[in-house]
Amino acid sequence: MAKDITIFTTNTCTYCAMVKRFLDMKGQSYQVVNLDEHPERNQEAFELSDGALTVPITVITKQDDTKEVVVGYNLGKLAPALA
Repeated sequence: MAKDITIFTTNTCTYCAMVKRFLDMKGQSYQVVNLDEHPERNQEAFELSDGALTVPITVITKQDDTKEVVVGYNLGKLAPALA
């Protein structure tokens, strides 16, 4: 079960909106970090995603404080990560 969800996004990212819509449909709360508005967090997103240069980057922190990072709009990884 997810304890905390953070989505790194940009203003022009269509897939980011799709991830947010999916999480909304699942009743999940999340924080959004807009990298256009907070460029100082780009390095954090880069490191969390093992060097991905794309968004969305969804970071799911589990109850045991382990993190699962899903890059892009990938429901095959995102859905099980929420369980």
